[in-house]
Amino acid sequence: MDSSRNSNSNRNGNRNNPNRRKYDPRRARRSNRYHKILRRMQSRLWLIFAGVCVLFVVLILRLMYIEYSSGDKYEKIVLSQQGYSNEVIPFQRGDIVDRKGSVLATSVDVYNVILDCKVLNQTPEKIESTISAITEHFPEISENQIREALKERKDSQYEVLLKKTDNARMQEFENMMKEDANKDKIAGVWFEKEYMRQYPYGSLAASLIGYCSDGNTGALGIESQYNSSLNGANGRKYGYYGDNNAIENTVIPPENGKTVVSTIDVNVQSIVEQEILNWNEAHKQDSADGSLNTACIVMNPNNGEVLAMASYPGFDLNNPRDLSYRFTPEQLAAMPEEQQVEELSKLWKNFCVSNTYEPGSTFKPFTVATALEIGSINGDETYMCDGKEVVSTHEIHCVNREGHGLLTVEGSLLQSCNDALMQIARTIGPDVFYDFQSNFGFGQKTTIDLPNEASTKNLIYSREELERTESNLATNSFGQNFNVTMIQLASAYCSLINGGNFYQPHVVGSMLDSSGNKVFSNNPVILKKTVSKDVSDILKEYMLHVVTEGTATGAQVEGYNIGGKTGTAEKLPREDGNYLVSFIGFAPYNHPEIVIYTIIDTPKVEDQAHSSYAQEITQRILDQILPYLNINRVDEDPVE
Repeated sequence: MDSSRNSNSNRNGNRNNPNRRKYDPRRARRSNRYHKILRRMQSRLWLIFAGVCVLFVVLILRLMYIEYSSGDKYEKIVLSQQGYSNEVIPFQRGDIVDRKGSVLATSVDVYNVILDCKVLNQTPEKIESTISAITEHFPEISENQIREALKERKDSQYEVLLKKTDNARMQEFENMMKEDANKDKIAGVWFEKEYMRQYPYGSLAASLIGYCSDGNTGALGIESQYNSSLNGANGRKYGYYGDNNAIENTVIPPENGKTVVSTIDVNVQSIVEQEILNWNEAHKQDSADGSLNTACIVMNPNNGEVLAMASYPGFDLNNPRDLSYRFTPEQLAAMPEEQQVEELSKLWKNFCVSNTYEPGSTFKPFTVATALEIGSINGDETYMCDGKEVVSTHEIHCVNREGHGLLTVEGSLLQSCNDALMQIARTIGPDVFYDFQSNFGFGQKTTIDLPNEASTKNLIYSREELERTESNLATNSFGQNFNVTMIQLASAYCSLINGGNFYQPHVVGSMLDSSGNKVFSNNPVILKKTVSKDVSDILKEYMLHVVTEGTATGAQVEGYNIGGKTGTAEKLPREDGNYLVSFIGFAPYNHPEIVIYTIIDTPKVEDQAHSSYAQEITQRILDQILPYLNINRVDEDPVE
């Protein structure tokens, strides 16, 4: 009851409240109009917003279409209006060093002087001062050369004014440009860095090292064989920049080539080449060389490493196409271009690897070793030499036409008797002789890590040819009528005196990366077994006596036990009377540490048929390198 009363009282109170707003029709109409306007404005805003969205979508689609259809064109337009830097950073070709780190080949930085004609033409007030600065510091560049480039190739940004100036001259010019007086006077000049190959020792080991024929392309020798390892990968510096140079360049550094560590010993190589040169100078005739070719290999018989490999005549690695030191200007002027090319080819050829020849008597130890290995002789046999052997109705003469008389197996090597060797070969037979000839590597490549190794596959008799004609076996027994290379015979000989292990010969021992870390090791590889240790020991003793009391006494070096064998091969055509004379030896006797093989091809002397000439060179080389290499002397290496 009370609550109902209170409720009515409130309603009545509200009606009677003087502050209560009375209903105003005009105000209501205005309010309705206002809301209608607001709703229309909202609708229009939504329409505008939708229209803008549609426009954005259309614009994006249009941009996508333009990018797809004409992106390259507009990109070029934009780039042409911007400054652009794009510079190749060349890699540095790896060094070639000897076994002790002496540098045999290296690359030094040089600089090309480059003119940006477009930049200089855009600042005409700097043209005269720039030309003056360039010609003053680089007299090789003429003023006309620069003006012609600015006029004829005014938009060119790469005009080479001078190639391969040294670092000092480049630095001098750059320092001059930084001086306050010149900062705003020179424009459009920059330097392009590249590398030039240099050979500190000139002609030393020329055909072994090789040279770079074009940029970083190796030609001949190690430069060619290890070209991909010596080369690296170029880097690049590039970027876009405006007038304020606000954008920094991006640099991808180059990857430099690897350093090739050869097995060559610079001191041994130098001694070998000097003695070869001395002999040829001493035997010159009418300004001609003392021989057609003279060559020498020094090897480690226990791992196949080549310590020295030299051939004469040679050439200057820093100027490999220069013939002026071998021919007079008049001779060169009269020499056809074809002949000059032929003369260069002769100089570049590595005789030790690429030339073939008949070995002569240096092959005789292999015939004796074969007979001992198969047991067709035991070393106690004797042979009568009467100066010749009749083979298939042919008389094949011994070096001593009067005959050596009765000889032992050892004596046949000491006296280098052809007659006795033919008799020994008969006990072997053609079939087995062929097998052992092949096992020693004759007729096969050694796979030495040098280019252009000659193949002798077709320069030895086949099994059928040896079986068919008895005289073929007879002449082969003492090293005639088949061809070898120096590296073939030297590698086979190493196996003959090291216990029978035929090592793959090599001239590179390892490779280092640009930080000096070893990334490759050329570990010794035994390719085959040739003879037993017992036979090897017997042959070492025989050849020791060849030097002490046989045909090779001229190779003796006081204080050392040296073994070896001489060779005198008559060249084809036989009637010309030309010879290739040689000596191959080892030291010390008990534990051989080096093998040396010296050849003189057609010595310019009155009587060629004497191996004493090769012994003479070898003796002088050994006299110097044995102490240097700490080879055991007689008291440290007693003959057992």
